[in-house]
Amino acid sequence: MKTQREYIPINPDNRTHIDAIVEIWNSSCESSLMISPRLVEFNLRPSTDGATFGQLVFAEARAVGFVVGSAIRNGQVAPPSVGWVDAIAVTPSSQRQGLGSSLLQWAEMQLRQHGCTTFTVGASLRPFVPGLPTTLYTQGFFQFHGYHSERTVWDVAANLALYQSPETVRPIDGLVRPAQPGEEADLLHFLAREFPGRWHFACQEMLHEPQTRFSDYMVLWTERGIDGFCQLTFEDSHRPIERYYPYPLPRRWGQLGPIGVSADRRGRGYGAALLDAGLRRLHNNGVNGCIIDWTTHLALYGKFGFEPYREYQQFLKQVNQ
Repeated sequence: MKTQREYIPINPDNRTHIDAIVEIWNSSCESSLMISPRLVEFNLRPSTDGATFGQLVFAEARAVGFVVGSAIRNGQVAPPSVGWVDAIAVTPSSQRQGLGSSLLQWAEMQLRQHGCTTFTVGASLRPFVPGLPTTLYTQGFFQFHGYHSERTVWDVAANLALYQSPETVRPIDGLVRPAQPGEEADLLHFLAREFPGRWHFACQEMLHEPQTRFSDYMVLWTERGIDGFCQLTFEDSHRPIERYYPYPLPRRWGQLGPIGVSADRRGRGYGAALLDAGLRRLHNNGVNGCIIDWTTHLALYGKFGFEPYREYQQFLKQVNQ
């Protein structure tokens, strides 16, 4: 007898749907990539000018698969033609039955309806992952459906328990410290000038959320104002630390990134001083296992004791509208 399947839209306000997504993902991924209800709830919130949509599939009244996708009309972050397949998973017992293909095709149809002609796996504004974790060996599924790998990115990690500033960090004509209330406009002005894309938009979004702790940003002040920033994540930050999958690392957990300085300050030690100050703050707050996510700068972070932690392949597909 053919198994009856039911496809229903994901309701981000329905806790049963949230729990189903968590159960499906965690059953189909390795334990080091587990997600939590807190992470799912955070990631399903749509961004300004954006849309997030998803579908659950049930077989015999049991949730066995899901897909989440997103798009945004704000060209500041990405061209409106770009959309994201944020997450897709099918329980092991229901794989190789066409469920993953049907869920992916549905997500692609939704993206087309939003005007998207480039579909990216992961790497969205509220990402579950910045790409396909290479240890899951799911590349073949996406290649079968017309996706190809664009590049490889990494998370890097270090144990900050015994962190000491590298000798390459030298004094600068400036001060790095946590951001303070009342400096929001200064930080946004800096980001609009130097990083007017995703980082500026993401900061705007975070500042709109009442639970955001502004001091999770570190800012570099010089004689002309803010000339650099980095964002930190602690276990009690509004941005879920689970987003970075730190489970194999020693607790407490922390994360650093994004990080950037003004273009005309680069190559003069400002970035190193900013990174060092952020790491020292994490260390001083008891953080041991620390992740810097979604990067290709392995040599740079290696100077601060970081080693490759997780590898991702960023896959995309281009279609005609």
